[in-house]
Amino acid sequence: MSGHSKWATTKHRKGAKDSARAKVFAKLIRQVEVAAREGGGDVNTNSALRTMFQKAREASVPIDTIERAIKRGTGELEGVRYEAISYEGYGPDGVAVIVETLTDNRNRTSAEIKHLFAKNGGTIAEPGAVAWQFDRKGIIEVQGPIDEDQLLEWVMDAGGENFTASGLNFLITTEPHDVGSVRDALEAHKVKVLSAELTLVAQNSIPVQSETEAKKILRLMDAIDDHDDVQNVFANFDIADEIMAAYED
Repeated sequence: MSGHSKWATTKHRKGAKDSARAKVFAKLIRQVEVAAREGGGDVNTNSALRTMFQKAREASVPIDTIERAIKRGTGELEGVRYEAISYEGYGPDGVAVIVETLTDNRNRTSAEIKHLFAKNGGTIAEPGAVAWQFDRKGIIEVQGPIDEDQLLEWVMDAGGENFTASGLNFLITTEPHDVGSVRDALEAHKVKVLSAELTLVAQNSIPVQSETEAKKILRLMDAIDDHDDVQNVFANFDIADEIMAAYED
């Protein structure tokens, strides 16, 4: 698992344990609203909404809060209209970074994201400068232990691409449009699905062996991710396991 994936997993675990929980809730609710606005409020026909609904529930967001967000998205309740904007840039060691935001004020968000890059040793790049280094994929994390041959058979039969071990668990990669069907198939086989989401996967990673450089990169990632309008941060770094372990502590 890449250093970025380890960072993302640790970030979510920390978010469930401390004051970041409220911020995680707010970001998920915003994503639910946008998914409902773009594809309708029925989770059975809107795969993006279904994914976000499940993600919000996995984070323990109350059902009534999710339902109100869906109604705001469909226009049944009054709400703020958010715009999706992505930013590309470089962090320390030339690490490629993509930031996905949902904002009700483009100018404010743009200025603040640029400031966060500059303050933490990064630079903003032109659109398209780093996006070509990433592929959009579905990632499903399932709970182990599981017989790997059996898991491979189920994943292939459901239309998944491959999987990698992540401790006792497994990370399954799919094409974006297959993430829902692969998740359903695994659950039908009584596999415990921990998360299922769309993400950007780096085609190649930049190895980071220095603890000093790793701290600089993680400082930038955390600063950007902490911004209220930021929904996702992706990067192509691969930090050594022992350094990531220290970060988790």
